[in-house]
Amino acid sequence: MKGLLIALQFMTRLPGPRLTVSDAEFSASMRWFPAVGGVIGAIVAGASWLGAHVDPWTGALAGLVVWVGVTGALHLDGLADIADAAGAAHKGPGRVREVLADPHLGSFGTSALVLQALAKLVLLHALIVQGVWLPLIAVPFAARIAPLVWTRTMTPLHAGLGARFAGVIRPVDLALWGLILLGAAWFAPGLLATVPAIALWRRWILRRIGGISGDGMGAGIELVESLLLLALSIGAIGALR
Repeated sequence: MKGLLIALQFMTRLPGPRLTVSDAEFSASMRWFPAVGGVIGAIVAGASWLGAHVDPWTGALAGLVVWVGVTGALHLDGLADIADAAGAAHKGPGRVREVLADPHLGSFGTSALVLQALAKLVLLHALIVQGVWLPLIAVPFAARIAPLVWTRTMTPLHAGLGARFAGVIRPVDLALWGLILLGAAWFAPGLLATVPAIALWRRWILRRIGGISGDGMGAGIELVESLLLLALSIGAIGALR
């Protein structure tokens, strides 16, 4: 359970006990990322449900604000960095690394943040209108299976966060979380979109950036979450018909 607590403290701003953590324990905590996603999903769904008592847009806004707040905008930061790096990718790998190391926000990153916030707001509203609550909990869970796959199957871009996680994910970890995802998808088939979303981001990041990093994982989590919100919304419309 220490691994879960470490992962919670890394991926969220939730209060927790003070822990002494070795490098090996921090790296191994990645195996708990999907469980942390489940916690985040429950909090987001709860905030959306409470806000929806006012109206659906208030529910969507409450869910989005809590989503950003509980994660500390950790993955949004990665999305902005990757967007800026992608805009400079035509200048070569060296320039990509320079942009990723630059703490300043560029026009590509700003645009990505605005579009991502709008996408989540609109899609949360769509799910609230359709009364989709339980599957919403599974969205952050499913999206955090993705970095386990990427770190298992991709070469680290540089000696950063992605490299620290390299080699810690075992086949049994992927099998366990994959089975849980399949179980959740039995009730919400839209969650199966996780698989192509993971594969598409892996293909894009390899071709455009050249390897996986902490920023690449964070950006991918954000985009997988949005795609899953869209898939669940489409699935709910189909079920109503």
